[in-house]
Amino acid sequence: MRVIAALKIRIRHMKDKATGSLDRRDFVIASLATVGASAAFAATAGAAAAEDQTASPPPTGTAYTGDLIGGKKVISALDVGDLDPGKKHAFYFQGVQMPTGQHWYVSVMVAKGAKPGKRIALVSGVHGDEISPVRTIQTVMDRLDPAEMSGVVLAVLDVSRPALEGMARRWPNSGRGIDLIDINREWPGNENGASAPSRHAGLLFNRLLKANADYAIDFHTSATGMDMAAFHLARMDLPEVRDMALLFPIDQIFDSPGYPGLLANAFIDAGIPAFTPEIGAPRILDLSMIPLFVEGTMNVLKHHGIIGGPMGRRPRYGRFRREQRAPRSCDPRRVRRASRRAERQGRDRAEGRHPAEYIR
Repeated sequence: MRVIAALKIRIRHMKDKATGSLDRRDFVIASLATVGASAAFAATAGAAAAEDQTASPPPTGTAYTGDLIGGKKVISALDVGDLDPGKKHAFYFQGVQMPTGQHWYVSVMVAKGAKPGKRIALVSGVHGDEISPVRTIQTVMDRLDPAEMSGVVLAVLDVSRPALEGMARRWPNSGRGIDLIDINREWPGNENGASAPSRHAGLLFNRLLKANADYAIDFHTSATGMDMAAFHLARMDLPEVRDMALLFPIDQIFDSPGYPGLLANAFIDAGIPAFTPEIGAPRILDLSMIPLFVEGTMNVLKHHGIIGGPMGRRPRYGRFRREQRAPRSCDPRRVRRASRRAERQGRDRAEGRHPAEYIR
């Protein structure tokens, strides 16, 4: 409103000076002021509308759009209770709209056991440069026999399709100028949010993930330009999270809530225990680490009674660290060396059991 008030004052001043008509200079100034006022008003109104609107309630049950992609049905909402038991099901979930009116689609697989039981969501592709998590979940799903299962395993493989297409960590977003948005700072999202990643996150969380999971694992790797040892980002103060995290045959757990907007935190806030495994380096299939996380995930499924069989390997020494933030300027090579040194020291101190105390 200040822009419009200033415009009125300027025009009134010009009228007081003018004898018959506006001169060219004043005409240009008035035109620019009008355009600026219109843009400011539109931006303010649009932002207010986006904030004021609340997400429409998700459809009851599984909603099919009627489309097929590669022979797979497209859904805009999922209720695993609608699916036939004892089978595997494959869909594409209809995500956010692109500027052209098309949608970004997300690959979904469901293994529904012949008997009722717990439901667990396995998620990958939140960052587009993280390849090993996708293969980890594919391997787990290949090993499942729904006829012998109790409960449901929901696999969501490629959350951020635009980022995956460019093998980039962040989602390209040009609606308000060139921008890159980390969708893993947007959860649980907002179906009417100002950015496409926020809306996409809202659609997935509300219509696909939250209603179909009792537990969740969101798989990641380090970011492009970095390398890391195998570890979890997990809130070890939460007993159900701790129980799952300690079922993986890896050596380190980073005991931290991480950042606001993480998918694992959105699950936890919704009452769904969740954590974030980190499978080494980005942009590669790490064939040495993937089997560790496959084995750990199968242990989690056995722990919850979804599949049967003896437990696999556990952590070799079961130590974990409280959060210790490194400065942003820290050299990644020094971080890697420190991480490997900590592993060696931990193995030297190993006592073959899980100590109750934390180490720093």
